[in-house]
Amino acid sequence: MEGPANYRRMLAPRLLVALTDTPVVLIHGPRQCGKTTLARMVGEESGYSYITFDDENLLIAAREDPVAFVAELPARVILDEVQRVPELFLSLKAAVDADRQPGRFILTGSANVLLLPRLADSLAGRMEILRLHPFAQCEVQGRHPAFLAQLFAGRLEAPASARRMGAELAEVIVAGGYPAALARSTPRRRSAWYRDYIESLILRDVRELTQIRSMEALPRLLQALAAQSSNLLNVSALAAPFQLSRPTIREYMTLLARIFLVDELAPWHSNQLKRLVKTPKVHLGDTGLACNLLGVGAEQLWQNRPLFGAMLESFLFQEIRRHASWHEEPVSYYHFRDKDGVEVDLVLESAGQVAGVEVKAASTIRTTDFKGLRKLRDTLGETFTAGVLLYDGDTLLPFGDRLWALPISAVL
Repeated sequence: MEGPANYRRMLAPRLLVALTDTPVVLIHGPRQCGKTTLARMVGEESGYSYITFDDENLLIAAREDPVAFVAELPARVILDEVQRVPELFLSLKAAVDADRQPGRFILTGSANVLLLPRLADSLAGRMEILRLHPFAQCEVQGRHPAFLAQLFAGRLEAPASARRMGAELAEVIVAGGYPAALARSTPRRRSAWYRDYIESLILRDVRELTQIRSMEALPRLLQALAAQSSNLLNVSALAAPFQLSRPTIREYMTLLARIFLVDELAPWHSNQLKRLVKTPKVHLGDTGLACNLLGVGAEQLWQNRPLFGAMLESFLFQEIRRHASWHEEPVSYYHFRDKDGVEVDLVLESAGQVAGVEVKAASTIRTTDFKGLRKLRDTLGETFTAGVLLYDGDTLLPFGDRLWALPISAVL
């Protein structure tokens, strides 16, 4: 089996296309998810030079005189970890305005640049932004996923390889998708990598973004968020152990979201439905990181069924988001829940169409498992393309108009 460095990244074709018509292309995502590897792989084939702002000397030079620094850059260049030098953005804008040649700059960043106004504003209309996630399972296994295309086409299929995964699912969830973690040969070594990741890389990035009073609270807050993963966000419960105010906890959560470690899944809304719950759900960005924060291995996770169900939901949410990052049309994500407890784990919207995904850890299905998907279908009518219950079975099963039960293995 090939190692993580050799796995094909499904985002690569989108990067290559963007470089043919856009002066600046930014690849952003969490640290250690493979941004530099992807940029250099594409860049080496096209003659790009490489500069990283993890090099302190280059970092100082760019900050001290950004105009001169940009003026001396090669014609085509990769600028790695560019969020560390916001002083550079206006100079890059001037360089692009003087020469609009496509593919001049490949930028990478481990903070969400949409929340960095100077970059987003100065390069508006000149830059395409691509989100890179940790590995999806299809990238690890060398398969091309068809799930999203089938979902929005309303034609679900299960490959011949579909199967019940059982305890193997827990192993995949705990391993996560970070390339450096997957490269390690044992669960113990992967766990050591995740600990280092939390203690060093995360805290360094947060220090560079802002000054906060209680830096030591961040790893514990991240652990508390891991325990809430796939549940409705409860800020009061998060704030209580830290003796911090709700606004401070929200500020810290924003920081963790900016470095791609936490996602808030917004509630779906519709004028056609009343009494909807308006609280977001929280998901950790990677279940390998979440399980390590909670100190659980694959066997413990498999035995703890409530925790396994929660982690499986977060895992599949993140897998589908990874698929969507290279989908032809943009995809928006929500969850649906009303005051009666009727819910759908994931609602996806794309090009005016809506689909629903419900996750079940068991291998047996009941008609009542489709209650939320039926409500969504009946409310939306023709706008609703498909409702899918993902379960740990081996057979695609129809459950009425535009509703299916699909093996989890068919998505991976």
